[in-house]
Amino acid sequence: MPVPQALVTRYFQLLVSRQFTEAERELENIKQKMHKTEWNRGYFRALYGMLLTRRSNNNDSYSFFSKLDLTDKAVLHAYRREFLEHEGSSLHGDFDRGFFSAWANCMRVLSRMDMTHVPSANNHNNVAKKSDANAGVATPEKETLETVKSDKNQATIANFFEE
Repeated sequence: MPVPQALVTRYFQLLVSRQFTEAERELENIKQKMHKTEWNRGYFRALYGMLLTRRSNNNDSYSFFSKLDLTDKAVLHAYRREFLEHEGSSLHGDFDRGFFSAWANCMRVLSRMDMTHVPSANNHNNVAKKSDANAGVATPEKETLETVKSDKNQATIANFFEE
């Protein structure tokens, strides 16, 4: 049985919004629905590692999440492509392919989320730097994501279809 994508998507949304208690519950649900395979073990370890690093202090210079600009869609797409290359590589074992698959899924979900209202000190600093650098420069209006009326951070299923 493959990893339930709806649960994983919800997990990533909870991580980004820093709702760690709910994210832990979702991670436990994911674990219970997974079969015991090396690929799934690697996938789960990546999810668990994301939770640990996201929960920790953002000043960790070695943490991938602390360096990641969640508002830069082009960078998120580039990381997703890189993770997908590793996932498809025959040089990696099943554990590693599962690990990279989790990160590719994370980048897919993050790139489709509206990150303007996400509580994150790192995200806030990056947005401030961009707005200072682009002051007085006209930028084209970006395409907005379709969202649920009650939750601006919740993307609909239409946002996850390939364009």
